[in-house]
Amino acid sequence: MNLATGLMRYGQDWRMHRRLYKEGFRATVVPNYQDVLSSKAEQFVTNLRQNPNSFVDHIRTYSAATIMATVYGYDIAPTNDRFVDLAEQSVGTLSDAVHPSTVVVNVLPFLRHLPLKFPIFMFQRIARRTRGILNEMRTVPYDFVKNNVLAEKGKSSFLAKLLEDHTINGGDKRQEEVIKDVVTTAYVAGADTTVSALVTFVLAMALHPEIQKRAQNNLDVVVGKGRLPTYADCSDLPYIEAVLRETLRWSPVVPLGIFHASFVDDMIDGHFIPKGTTVISNIWAMTRDETVYPEPESFIPDRFLTEDGTCNEDEMMLPFGFGRRICAGLHFARLTVWMALASILSQFDIGEPEDETGRPIKSLADIAYSDGLISHTSPFRCAIKPRMK
Repeated sequence: MNLATGLMRYGQDWRMHRRLYKEGFRATVVPNYQDVLSSKAEQFVTNLRQNPNSFVDHIRTYSAATIMATVYGYDIAPTNDRFVDLAEQSVGTLSDAVHPSTVVVNVLPFLRHLPLKFPIFMFQRIARRTRGILNEMRTVPYDFVKNNVLAEKGKSSFLAKLLEDHTINGGDKRQEEVIKDVVTTAYVAGADTTVSALVTFVLAMALHPEIQKRAQNNLDVVVGKGRLPTYADCSDLPYIEAVLRETLRWSPVVPLGIFHASFVDDMIDGHFIPKGTTVISNIWAMTRDETVYPEPESFIPDRFLTEDGTCNEDEMMLPFGFGRRICAGLHFARLTVWMALASILSQFDIGEPEDETGRPIKSLADIAYSDGLISHTSPFRCAIKPRMK
């Protein structure tokens, strides 16, 4: 079982995973998902209007719904959906599996032989728990779609297309196992990152009402008040794009990025990097380089705009990684986040934030973020009210 393509060792299996993943999520294919994303955004707005205090839950449902629909052709139940519950457990265990206390075993292999009672190293316990949950997530929805394909029923989806091509090309058992891994990765890698980005966006708007108002004005002029923004509106809404980019920069979803490794001995700025060295890409530090992003702790969407109001060339790709390990689903991820944040701004006003004790949150420094692979804010509250009846 090779889950999380970005964490796999480079080689033939990695290239096969990457090729299949890009078939479903390259830039030219993503527009095909716009109807699904629009439908899920409409349901998200409805849920948020009915119960705005549960905005994080609604964001999680939206994220799960978009990915389950595009990857598996499956429409989730409003509550207590079996596949969603299973997938969220998978996301949690994968995040635990790359926590610093577990990754250290790759650097100090002898630690894997320590008994389970050693609390400082939890990698053995996590590995056992993770294996069972991820295997179920890998198998159950896959079998659901495969049975539908064999019965010539069900909706079109990324997995259905892979299975159809697999049958036509006379694929073997190994190829089928790779397909299972790829579609599971699509959910596990995409769902939690989308949640992280959108919750950070809500916090940013709550802290910056003047930016929120300017973004709403941009939407009102271009889209109007009678419908939600769509994919077709993207190019006409540069300030919304700038808000998205600044959200990704201000609080990177994966602060330390995906680990890389050197293929050969190298020398960088006088430092010798031996072949096989694990290289950690500090995305958080890169997005706070004051020579590139002045006042890095401030939320300033204008840094991504030119003097004439159009978007500049900095598309803020850093949070998606770089090189061979760049996120293969970045175009889908950006559009998923864009659709939700544009819909929120179009329909709602977001009030000042406070923590769970009622203490006002005045800046990013006032709220804690989780550790682990994917960074999440600690819980906070804010008033979310409809802009129109």
